[in-house]
Amino acid sequence: MGLTIDHVTKRFGQFTAVNDLSLVIPESEIFGFLGANGAGKTTTFRMILGLLDPSEGKISWNGLPLNYSTSHLVGYLPEERGLYPKLKVRDQIVYLARLRGMQKAEAQKELKRWLEKFKVPEYENKKVEELSKGNQQKIQFIAAVIHKPKLLILDEPFSGLDPVNVEQLKDAVISLKESGTTIVFSSHQMHHVEELCEHLCIMHKGRPVVHGGLKEIKRAFGKKNLLIHADCPLDELKEFPGVVKAKTTMEGILLQIEGEQVAGSILQEIVGKGFIRKFALEEPSLNDIFIEKVGASYE
Repeated sequence: MGLTIDHVTKRFGQFTAVNDLSLVIPESEIFGFLGANGAGKTTTFRMILGLLDPSEGKISWNGLPLNYSTSHLVGYLPEERGLYPKLKVRDQIVYLARLRGMQKAEAQKELKRWLEKFKVPEYENKKVEELSKGNQQKIQFIAAVIHKPKLLILDEPFSGLDPVNVEQLKDAVISLKESGTTIVFSSHQMHHVEELCEHLCIMHKGRPVVHGGLKEIKRAFGKKNLLIHADCPLDELKEFPGVVKAKTTMEGILLQIEGEQVAGSILQEIVGKGFIRKFALEEPSLNDIFIEKVGASYE
């Protein structure tokens, strides 16, 4: 069952922010939402949360409409952080947990567990404003998950974090998935989506332009990437039949080619012309697919 978005449209006056979106997101899965700014991701999240009503269509969780009666089942990490800077971390988190129907003692116990997990137990009695941006983000994340939601929505959870904090947050997301939470997240960083998601949806101007399993999407794209590092001139390969795009790198050249057979022809072309250090055929990146479908790079 999981989360069902059924022919959902959202209009603001003349402007259509989300246009006939249908998705099913299974339970215990990490689902990626991609799209340039203004594609309709945050509007979709706000409808899932019941903060906005769809103009048309229905959203349900395991057959139940999402509204205030189901709000304890949902957790949300908004893109704009929203903690009270003057409150101590413990008071802040316990207050938010009580709003979700938790008992105070249980909330304090969960908070301690999460702070230990993030290796910052000493933050319990600190004011939010005393923490760095990355550590405020961890506290905001704890606020979203303290009540053990069944459905967790993360809007740009990794933005502005250093690599160490990104890894800690990623580990937390994976452990939640393994314990049965359904997670929907949007990210500007394609590699996070590739690493974490089994299924994804790329939105463009309110519509889903790509939707499905990551492996199937890559396979259906058809094109491959070919990375060559060699001690011979490679620039003439840019004009080679079957090469769609070419980019010179520090060590060699990166080609986007129409299929595997083109790689064989290129190899025959360069063998014997110089030492080949690397000749690697790779799946297309999500960024390649995004650029083709949406006409702009995401980074």
